[in-house]
Amino acid sequence: MPIVLKGRKLIKIGELAKMFSVLPSTINFYTREGLLPEDGRSQGGYRLYDADKAIKKLKKIEYLQAKKRFTIDEIKKSL
Repeated sequence: MPIVLKGRKLIKIGELAKMFSVLPSTINFYTREGLLPEDGRSQGGYRLYDADKAIKKLKKIEYLQAKKRFTIDEIKKSL
């Protein structure tokens, strides 16, 4: 269920992972590496992401990894 924060619909990491068919640990990794910034925090401290924006960025990361065979550092530079 989306959370509305400052007029934006945000989702938790688990929901984002399901939408993109990856494990939540993958989303955590991308966030820690600076590839996928969080868009807010819930009152309970959960990371929140704008679904549309995050899916778009995840698709680009996936493309750069799978098709271009970029390393994480190379992906950082091209995002």
